[in-house]
Amino acid sequence: MDAINPAADWETWAVAPTFSFAAAYAHLREADHVLGALIDQFGPHQPRQRTDPYAALVRAMLYQQLAAAGASAIQRRFYGLYGRVDQPPTPQELLATNDECLRSAGISRQKIGYLRDLALHVMDGRLNFDVLPVQSDEEVIRSLVTVKGIGEWTAHMFLMFQLGRPDVLPTGDLGVRRGMQWAYHLPGLPDLEETRAIGAPWAPYRSVGSLYMWRVAEAPQPSGASQIPAASTEGG
Repeated sequence: MDAINPAADWETWAVAPTFSFAAAYAHLREADHVLGALIDQFGPHQPRQRTDPYAALVRAMLYQQLAAAGASAIQRRFYGLYGRVDQPPTPQELLATNDECLRSAGISRQKIGYLRDLALHVMDGRLNFDVLPVQSDEEVIRSLVTVKGIGEWTAHMFLMFQLGRPDVLPTGDLGVRRGMQWAYHLPGLPDLEETRAIGAPWAPYRSVGSLYMWRVAEAPQPSGASQIPAASTEGG
């Protein structure tokens, strides 16, 4: 994905009913004055309606390592194969479609394999979307990464934007790390240990802190600042 802010692609933060952004902001302001200033600068986050979890993962696979415009065109052609505009084929429909037809939409052979494996996991119950909401973050990650093409980054995005988990720090996300570099005036991108250390005071609202790192990363930077890289370098 080439988006700085994955929220633009995942479209939602379906927060749990007990979650309070007001409580998160109060905690973050007290725990980290830099983040508190960013909350004032960018304003509150506006959660949106949740999307279908299966559709969210299909979209994530289609968008992996592609520019948004190109991935969007492939998605339109892919959905169009089934006479749809904004919904993917069901797992059953996908498994019944031959590779040549899927390739005609512009989907790579590798991603066809990923999509078929996702469909199989859903069909045979290995990936049960009804169970995921009651699992711990670690259990959700373990369930998701058994699907080919889904790595830790996609699992983190699913936790944040589909399940509304408030305390996820996507340490592998380059947008979050770039935001940290600029917000905290670091000489370079923070490594894994530094990323965790910066995000530690945000707990139990590290997801909210990460949102503001994306906001920093996508904001205009002073002349000479390096351009933001892709949001994630992993395959999933």
